[in-house]
Amino acid sequence: MALIFELDPKVDAALRDGLLALWADVTNAGGAVGFVPPVTPEDIRPELLKHFTAMAEGRSRLLVGYDETGAVAATAFLTLNTHRLMRHWLWLYTVMVHPGHQGKGYGRDLMAAAADAARGLDGIEAIRLTCRGGTGADTFYAACGYKEVGRVPDAIRVSPGDDRDDITMLLPLHR
Repeated sequence: MALIFELDPKVDAALRDGLLALWADVTNAGGAVGFVPPVTPEDIRPELLKHFTAMAEGRSRLLVGYDETGAVAATAFLTLNTHRLMRHWLWLYTVMVHPGHQGKGYGRDLMAAAADAARGLDGIEAIRLTCRGGTGADTFYAACGYKEVGRVPDAIRVSPGDDRDDITMLLPLHR
């Protein structure tokens, strides 16, 4: 069964808790989403609150994918640029699919839904994202149409002695 995607869902306790659980589960399964395992939802809460603040200020939009039970199964944040010379593209942050749903094509579905959402925003012509090298995420994003446009070697220190490249990727949105 396919996920049901919603852009700008109502933020309530159930959504908040679902996002926190998803983020912790993805991180603890080895996902490169800003933390290293082990984490709890409480470890992630301050970062999620930053996203909620950006949403409340109109700087960010939330895309959520719900599974057949209505649980939060996937998410991405579309973050607008505030710099007047860069308002024609946006950032895609915190792209996640629950580990229990991986291998079902939901990641590609999430990326397609994010591109569709971005196309629906006035003046947006491209999506940029960054990913952690050594995880295979860059290969996944390339399969979704993104092109590598930059790489900073060893910019991400996962742990002492484990430095990873910070890879920037771009998806032009052809209308």
